[in-house]
Amino acid sequence: MRILWSPWRYQYVKSAIGGSNECLFCKIKDQNDEDAYIVYRGEFNFVVLNAFPYNSGHLMIAPYRHVDSLEKLDDRELLEMVHLINDSIRALRKALNPDGFNIGVNIGRSAGAGVPGHVHVHVVPRWTGDSNFMPVIADTKVLPVALSEVYKLLKENWPRKY
Repeated sequence: MRILWSPWRYQYVKSAIGGSNECLFCKIKDQNDEDAYIVYRGEFNFVVLNAFPYNSGHLMIAPYRHVDSLEKLDDRELLEMVHLINDSIRALRKALNPDGFNIGVNIGRSAGAGVPGHVHVHVVPRWTGDSNFMPVIADTKVLPVALSEVYKLLKENWPRKY
């Protein structure tokens, strides 16, 4: 059995569950788009860059409404979320040209949700060879593109302009 270990994520998880009882996504949704790295705002959901990404371009799609699981979203929220997953893939392909994607939802703390009270979808671009020894040996994740640059590229390449 192989185990995926990502020690660089601890800072994010610690900040999400410690220090403040305020939900990370509820806090972000009220901030300035550029300061919070919000790439797109839909009617029911928003797309934001992960400030502690697995890879450059790691996006999260979260509903404005604070719910803890997908089945609690209404049909309009859920449909828009799926459209935004596709839009995220399109924008990431144009902006960063990844070889593939990981898309996932962690529902509940036991499933690995860093923000267990507010459901969200992760869209993580992947490149052949993007995993190496640095996170395991040096406790360091190498991200070749700055968040501010990725934000700019995704805003420029976002496919939907409602």
